[in-house]
Amino acid sequence: MSKAQSVKDVSAEEFIKAYSAHLKSNDKIQLPTWVDVVKTGSYKELAPYDPDWYYVRAASIARKVYIKQGCGVGHFRNHYGGRNKRKGTVPEHFAKAAGGLVRHIMKQLESVGLLEKSNGVKGGRKITSNGQRDMDQIAGRITVDLSAMY
Repeated sequence: MSKAQSVKDVSAEEFIKAYSAHLKSNDKIQLPTWVDVVKTGSYKELAPYDPDWYYVRAASIARKVYIKQGCGVGHFRNHYGGRNKRKGTVPEHFAKAAGGLVRHIMKQLESVGLLEKSNGVKGGRKITSNGQRDMDQIAGRITVDLSAMY
């Protein structure tokens, strides 16, 4: 057992759980009024059951941008997309996730100071130094069993 140094040292599930709790407790991210009725994609039938799903998605997006700089809305639409499984005998096809939802979360993370727009050729977002420090502090609170990882 040892302490993690960065986000990359911690498993994704543990970090997203801890960081979403951190985002919720700090009240930095304001929940929109439509959070309880919005679907996460056109292929979905209902809104998510978890009342804190918005914070979980924001933590997941922040972690992904930390690991891979320059990710944009299109990347996350593909990443969070899925298949419509309730079509009877019609074959399933991949559908992208809702782009407005991802864009809203990224803008909120920008307003907090965790993300900023990238100046690269493709654009996207990158993590700020304050965002990296904040995320590394949260990851440092999580104990990691190194023997299980290797």
